[in-house]
Amino acid sequence: MTPERPPARERPAAGRVRAVRLGPRSVAALVLVSAIGVMAFGWPLLADSASGLAHSGDAPWLFAALLPLLVAVVVATVADTGLDAKAIAMLGVLAAAGAALRPLGAGTAGLEPMFFLMVLSGRVLGPGFGFVLGAVTMFASALLTGGVGPWMPFQMLSMGWVAMGAGLLPGAERLRGRAERWLLAAYGGAAAVLYGTVMNLQGWPYIGGLGTGISFVPGDPVHENLVRFAAYCLATSLGWDLPRAALTVVLTLTLGSTVLAALRRATRRAAFEAPVAFERP
Repeated sequence: MTPERPPARERPAAGRVRAVRLGPRSVAALVLVSAIGVMAFGWPLLADSASGLAHSGDAPWLFAALLPLLVAVVVATVADTGLDAKAIAMLGVLAAAGAALRPLGAGTAGLEPMFFLMVLSGRVLGPGFGFVLGAVTMFASALLTGGVGPWMPFQMLSMGWVAMGAGLLPGAERLRGRAERWLLAAYGGAAAVLYGTVMNLQGWPYIGGLGTGISFVPGDPVHENLVRFAAYCLATSLGWDLPRAALTVVLTLTLGSTVLAALRRATRRAAFEAPVAFERP
């Protein structure tokens, strides 16, 4: 006898299964957090010469403002989609794994193996889950390594963008195999460099009073400060960003198929989108 086919209502819908489906309130919270983040990174470029503005004064306030907004993303997701215990458990496991990976290479030429895990997780589990995972992982790793400081909210936001961007890449339902790995490797390498570049905006205003050719000068035209910023990145962080990007590409191409298969298998078994029905035996 052939086994009975389960009723259609008990089978997850075809297509991509996500641990978190973004609803209107979730999207609004993500847009709000991202907009505040863009302003937090970029406003020194618009400061006048008499302001004396630098991130050393505003970052603690930004930290206090961003964390509730990040929590609001999770709350909005719960309200819209019902973030259940399975999704929370998946978030905890991946965040713990990412936090454990970061200390393995963070002190050596910028080698950070956590990037490839964030990219692959965002790809499989979607942009909403990816953003929350990136932010929570960076927060957990900062507690683990003692890296708590005014730079931490910027790191949380930037890593959230990295994982969320992976979830927004095209071909999530159809693209598989070598083509998908090359797509993720290219994105991961570019995201690793952009992460370092964006984080430089957080630290660059600190050297505003040194009077060097790469220093931030409040009140100067934006294009002149951007030229100095490009020189600052080339002189200080590119030696860290390129190894981070190279490691991300290598790990994605070599371990990507195994990790993607494991994440997709775990997602299928968790059956995030399967309806729950209680019936009498």
